[in-house]
Amino acid sequence: MIWCKLIVIVIIIIIGLIETLESLRFDLQSGHTKCISEDVKSNSMSVGKYHVVNPNEGTGTALPDTHKLTVRVTSPYGSNYHSADKVEAGHYAFTAVEAGDYMACFWSEDHNPPTTVTVDFDWKTGVAAKDWGAVAKKGSIDVMELELKKLLDTINSIHEEMFYLRDREEEMQALNRSTNSRMYWLSLLSLFICLSVAGLQVWHLKTFFERKKLL
Repeated sequence: MIWCKLIVIVIIIIIGLIETLESLRFDLQSGHTKCISEDVKSNSMSVGKYHVVNPNEGTGTALPDTHKLTVRVTSPYGSNYHSADKVEAGHYAFTAVEAGDYMACFWSEDHNPPTTVTVDFDWKTGVAAKDWGAVAKKGSIDVMELELKKLLDTINSIHEEMFYLRDREEEMQALNRSTNSRMYWLSLLSLFICLSVAGLQVWHLKTFFERKKLL
């Protein structure tokens, strides 16, 4: 029983570290765009939230109008999953239809003099995006059961990720074989063209010298 509690504590610490690492803070200069990509699997849940850090935080002063963002979240094939213009904060949630690199782009309107906007951004996918608080309330389960459920979902996610990576590896191997085959035939074609040109040059020089009676 003690070992089970220790395992649960370790899991809680690891999950806490993962959630901490998923939060991102970055600076964005006015007139510039910053994009962040995330590899999302098909049918995987994805949630994100962002807000502009108030440079006058603690003074009771409202956020300046220069600190507004335009945000777009798009799929690998250009489908728009989230759109917001001149906002201070926002959030999004969707289930990915397409697998691949999803892009979250932040743009700050150009100002004179230039300003720097600090953004807090949190993007979670898969198991990390699940609302475990709602699961605990709905199922009326204790902390240990909740962490075990998290662990089970994490294991399932890793299992699915392994199959996903295996499929990607097979696709890359097929692409490599196709590329190698094309390069082989292209090399043969290049060699044939070079030999043909060299033969034509020899024939032309021989004909020229024969006409000039140099041979």
